[in-house]
Amino acid sequence: MGSVGIVVKFLGLAFSALLPVINPLGSALLFLGLVGDAPAPLVRTLARRIAITTMIFLIVTELVGTAFLAFFGISLSVVQVAGGLVLASMGWKLLNQPDTQTRHEQTDVAAASLGPLEEKIFYPFTFPVTAGPGTVVVMLTLSAQASTKGALPDGLAHTGILLAIVILSVLVFLSYAYAAKITARLSPPTAHGILRIIAFVLLCIGVQITWNGMESMLKVALK
Repeated sequence: MGSVGIVVKFLGLAFSALLPVINPLGSALLFLGLVGDAPAPLVRTLARRIAITTMIFLIVTELVGTAFLAFFGISLSVVQVAGGLVLASMGWKLLNQPDTQTRHEQTDVAAASLGPLEEKIFYPFTFPVTAGPGTVVVMLTLSAQASTKGALPDGLAHTGILLAIVILSVLVFLSYAYAAKITARLSPPTAHGILRIIAFVLLCIGVQITWNGMESMLKVALK
């Protein structure tokens, strides 16, 4: 396989693996619910900063994530269990959050100033709303797969993954910046219903990731 073929292969692999877990449109609804009635210029500013932070976060995870886990002796199974529990907890909280209370709290936060929202750029807007524990697990898996190749293909494989990260970050910006327009034609009950469905999916994904990690750990323990 030629150099371009390797880049394209890992670009497609990373994009298809990361798109469902990042879910720009679904995450945009969560983001919109958290910022409440913030003005459009502020939402676009937050969207741009979140997209940049997400890109940096994923690139760092891809480049040093596997080495970081190896340094501390943390297995991928442990990451799956811990990350899955965090994601499930987030989904459960959103699933049981009262609509009226949420709306008032979001309006108060949005009206306060840019400062409080800026403090949330990384947590929770970037992690875990945009790139959650499931995304970290996928990134670690992709990085490990790319690192199993030879020297030159290894670099090309990582290049393909990095290109996928850039494309997804652009999609995050577009989805977040225009989340209000995307949902403008949705009635409040419909929007809340969609948010509940997404929250339930997050809960299920978290439980599934946790189970996958526990299953791997049990297989090792029973050998």
